[in-house]
Amino acid sequence: MGKMDWLQDEINVLKETGRYVPIRVLQTPQGAWVKIDGKRMLNLCSNNYLGLANNPEVKKAMHDAIDYYGVGAGAVRSIAGTMEIHIKLEEKIAHFKHMEDSLVYQGGLLANLGTIPALVGKEDLIFSEELNHASIIDGVRLSSATRIVFSHLSFSDLEEKLKSQRNQGKKALIVTDGVFSMDGDIAPLKEEAELGEKYDSMVYVDDAHGEGVLGDHGRGIVDHFGIVDKVDIEMGTFSKAIGVMGGFVAGKHELIDYLKQKARPFLFSSALNPGEIAAIMKSIEIMERDDSLLQKLWSNSRYIKEKLKSIGFNTGNSKTPITPVIIGGEKETVDFSKTLYDEGIFASPIVYPTVPKGTARIRLMPSAVHSREDLKYAGDKFEEVGKRMKLI
Repeated sequence: MGKMDWLQDEINVLKETGRYVPIRVLQTPQGAWVKIDGKRMLNLCSNNYLGLANNPEVKKAMHDAIDYYGVGAGAVRSIAGTMEIHIKLEEKIAHFKHMEDSLVYQGGLLANLGTIPALVGKEDLIFSEELNHASIIDGVRLSSATRIVFSHLSFSDLEEKLKSQRNQGKKALIVTDGVFSMDGDIAPLKEEAELGEKYDSMVYVDDAHGEGVLGDHGRGIVDHFGIVDKVDIEMGTFSKAIGVMGGFVAGKHELIDYLKQKARPFLFSSALNPGEIAAIMKSIEIMERDDSLLQKLWSNSRYIKEKLKSIGFNTGNSKTPITPVIIGGEKETVDFSKTLYDEGIFASPIVYPTVPKGTARIRLMPSAVHSREDLKYAGDKFEEVGKRMKLI
């Protein structure tokens, strides 16, 4: 028996339990419709909320920047990889977010992995939301701080834990997702931020799915609640509504200055490419000047939720465009996704361990580029296949 044979055994277990998810390969740009395996498919599982990933203005901005700056930054930010375009983007983000300053990372995951361990260490505490994203959990582990988990959406449980345990650490950090990516619900950030003030704890929000979705012109959850003066660290990504790649944190000047000296992805990984930076700037510019894409996103979201509920599907408690269609069993969910795929609907299954056992689902992501006809077609197919498989 070979020493790597265990890998195939593990893969077989995933397949037998319905937790092996096939990875589809797109042959066209992101959009309402894509081509996969040579077949035209309605795309309902992309994070491209505003359709900016293939926007002509955004593409042109990237081309122009490549012509001027080249394709790569060539070094880490702290040595020779900081170009003037990086600084312009960081100024633009700070202005967009109504924060003092910002720092750009190569990805949202790296923003969490780089920032959290720089803020707290082994003598400190982290109060972490029960359903926080994997990148937050990994950032918490890297920090060596004591982790205290509070119940999902429960600021009363957070207060109980702060009251009983806050005095056991030097510094403390309250960290939460803003929008929870599997359920589409929203953190009670205003109350959590007030607890941060009351118990001398920094407040950190990961707003990856709030960017371009919540707040004035898509400024995010902090703007949505009007608490820019109460949140210490706002983290976000450029890979979802903004349609490009990368991540950032925003906050006070001192925070950003400190992270430039301490955050490991900033210090030990090459800078984001100039073309990507220019594309991000153009996307933010589009969001600032006009909120028609944002309004279309929300209109489409309301339509598909109402249609699926009227058919008899369980769409959970989403308060955002994220639309979970909760089936329950892993195998039934994977089979449902496969059957939908055969019918021209690209809607990936989400199973354990991404979501708890018994809550497997198809997670739909309507966007601003879907037409009403696209979404009606999707609803009709969900009804047809759901009835055929006796799921509704």
